[in-house]
Amino acid sequence: MAMKSNGVPLVSRRERQILDVLFRRKEATALEIQADMPDAPGYSAVRALLRILEEKGHVLHREDGPRYVYLPAVEAETAQRSALRHVLDTFFEGSAAGAMAALLGADGVSLSKDELDRMEALIAKARKGGA
Repeated sequence: MAMKSNGVPLVSRRERQILDVLFRRKEATALEIQADMPDAPGYSAVRALLRILEEKGHVLHREDGPRYVYLPAVEAETAQRSALRHVLDTFFEGSAAGAMAALLGADGVSLSKDELDRMEALIAKARKGGA
């Protein structure tokens, strides 16, 4: 099983799609997940992927009568930080400045005054050691 540097198992494209649905919905049955997936695989494939995600520690389930209701094993913010760390390590040699430069220089990306102000405030906080 492929692992990230922090020991968390990596996920496939389809597994990521399932996690995206669960983070958006907070919890869902396999049928609901399948309905929300782009170009969804069959129901049995979704169930198999959910089992794999449970084995990897990304998903939990609870029983609701005869159905399983699935939910993310970690908070969305924790998953966001983990995914961002993976992107930084993979594409930017761990450099947040490199990622920010790529974002700010990307075609079609326009930031509002509020977004720029927020970024400035976060940079100022990081300079003071409060990141």
